[in-house]
Amino acid sequence: MVVNKPTIIIYTQEADEDLLREICAGIEEEGVLYEIRPREGGLDQLAYEAARESMLGSGIGITGQRIAMQMERLPEGRNVFELDHPRFWQCRNLGSNSARAVKKMPFKPVYGQEEIRE
Repeated sequence: MVVNKPTIIIYTQEADEDLLREICAGIEEEGVLYEIRPREGGLDQLAYEAARESMLGSGIGITGQRIAMQMERLPEGRNVFELDHPRFWQCRNLGSNSARAVKKMPFKPVYGQEEIRE
C-alpha cells in the first residue's frame, strides 16, 4: 500500500543542485516536508503537475536554472512565482513561500536586486 504524505512536491529536470538546495532549505525553515522527484517536461508543466499531486496543493518545478511555484487551483502556466537564473536568497524565499502558501502566511519577497530582510 502506498501512503502519500502531506508534502510539497518538487519536480526537477536537470536542476541546478545549488539552487535546489536553497529552495529545500526555505521549505525546511517553515517546518514543512517536501519530496524531490525527477520528471520530464517543461517548466510550467512540472510546476502544475507538482502542485496537483501534492496533498498540500503546493508544487515547484525546476528546469536547469529556471524555477516556478504553483498552487493546485491555478491553471497551468499561471505560476505564483517564476524565476530565471535566480540568486540564492530568491530560491530560499521561494521555497519558504511555497510552505507559507500552505500555512496561509504572508509571502517573503522574491523579486528585486538585493535581499530584503524581514
